[in-house]
Amino acid sequence: MMRLGFKFLAGAMIAAATFVTAVEARTVRWARSVDAQTLDPMSANIGPTSNLAHQIYEPLVIRGYDGKLVATLATEWRILPDDPTVWEFKLRQGVKFHDGSDFTADDAIFSFERARKPTSDYRGLLTSIDSVIKVDAHTIRLKTKAPNPLLVENLTNIFMMSKAWAEKNNALEPQNIRERAENGATRNAMGTGPFTLVSREPDVRTVMRQFAGYWGKGQFPMQVTELIVVPIQQDATRIAALLSGEVDVVHDVPVQDIARLQQSQGIKVTTGPENRVIFLGFNVGDAELKSSDIKGKNPFADVRVRNAINIAVNREAITRVVMRGQGQPIGYVGSPFISGYSAELAAVPRFDPAAANRALDEAGYPRRAGEGNTRFSVTLQCTNNRYVSDENICQAVVAMLGQVGIRANLVAKPAAQHFPELQRQELDFFLVGWGIPTYDAEYILTFLYHTRTANNGTWNGTRYSNPALDARMLALQTMADVPRRNAELADIQKQLRDQAIYIPLHMQSISHASRGGIEVPVHPDAGAWFKLFRFAGS
Repeated sequence: MMRLGFKFLAGAMIAAATFVTAVEARTVRWARSVDAQTLDPMSANIGPTSNLAHQIYEPLVIRGYDGKLVATLATEWRILPDDPTVWEFKLRQGVKFHDGSDFTADDAIFSFERARKPTSDYRGLLTSIDSVIKVDAHTIRLKTKAPNPLLVENLTNIFMMSKAWAEKNNALEPQNIRERAENGATRNAMGTGPFTLVSREPDVRTVMRQFAGYWGKGQFPMQVTELIVVPIQQDATRIAALLSGEVDVVHDVPVQDIARLQQSQGIKVTTGPENRVIFLGFNVGDAELKSSDIKGKNPFADVRVRNAINIAVNREAITRVVMRGQGQPIGYVGSPFISGYSAELAAVPRFDPAAANRALDEAGYPRRAGEGNTRFSVTLQCTNNRYVSDENICQAVVAMLGQVGIRANLVAKPAAQHFPELQRQELDFFLVGWGIPTYDAEYILTFLYHTRTANNGTWNGTRYSNPALDARMLALQTMADVPRRNAELADIQKQLRDQAIYIPLHMQSISHASRGGIEVPVHPDAGAWFKLFRFAGS
């Protein structure tokens, strides 16, 4: 990621804001540690990318700050009483795209079909759909392969695009983010959202201007007239920019700066738990790890090794020391926000390095004399600009594994490099975080544990495959019997937790900081809808 000096940063933002001099107080400069990977709204299922997309594009429904569904480009939805496999959506009338054209059922159908294409990172949310049907200009129906009572929960990030614009701009299919290909929607955008795109410079700035024809004017505060997204990877630089007034909002406040900002005049800090779990993942499927000094076999293929690491990591120490209290230790990939959450499953394993050492001995990886008593080495890949204290977390894990004889060589890099490598299954040992926008445990299972296919397991970087469990995961999508479904979720999650394919660390908290009177609450999904924000006293 490009590193910006203050002088260049200030000059760039001042130049971009000159056309709104009369309402300068309503320009907001939004600093984040990482930029969106693309403007294509269906290409990368990653928080910063979808956060930016929500300013320009809109789905049929979103989640409010209370976690409940809110009507957006759909005003009503229902399951047809005579056919439980059909969802009907009434589309909002009078909605305009940024070029002045009308949003209609044809655009909605195109958008769903585009989101189901192989290069879409959201297709896993739509696998239960059999067909998308036009009823009239403002009514569509989604017919599923079997009854899917939770389908609407999956639609909060399925953005609506203009069919005509996509045809004109070589954007009929989503950008292939894994292969770093580009299309007409990679650096350009045209939606129905509250802001129109003015300019895009990846990893430097993205400038958006309030859309004069937005359907929500009069319904939402709409007090931000211009929004400038500024990626600033370095924590100290990002906070200094806020304190000096060069940016107005910092989305991801480093934990070490929270107390100082809380005491700084004119700065407001808001903190809340995020619907996201941070965890470690293993390559459990390859015969040999590329980054390890063990040849001819894969230590991580042995559940004893994985369980040893599970109890060699001191989660409480990480959240207390590294996170400075901004996190909740957890024992499985799930959060209290979601259906299917189990406090029993989420119980944190007891930190027990002595037992971890015994398990590693039993697994056949003894300490090697003359090599610092190391059992084996492996590379731990980590982001350094995506999650709260991500690189520091990995440094702590390296030290803890060293205590049980595993030498983890840390490689930390920006998310824009880390995530494509993870999705291409190139990593042996890695840190990742997972938000759960559907607020349902099935989303975790089909994206992270399902065998990698064109539609499912698209974020499964572990090479784990269990066809019997795959079938049960997919069956959850159409299981209308709630008690039966809950029992299935509990059993599947317990099996997967016991196999320790991932090592959950904590559910992170996130903090925003702002100046200039703008109030920025914390959303459980770490999202931000600037059309909703107000300035103090207005």
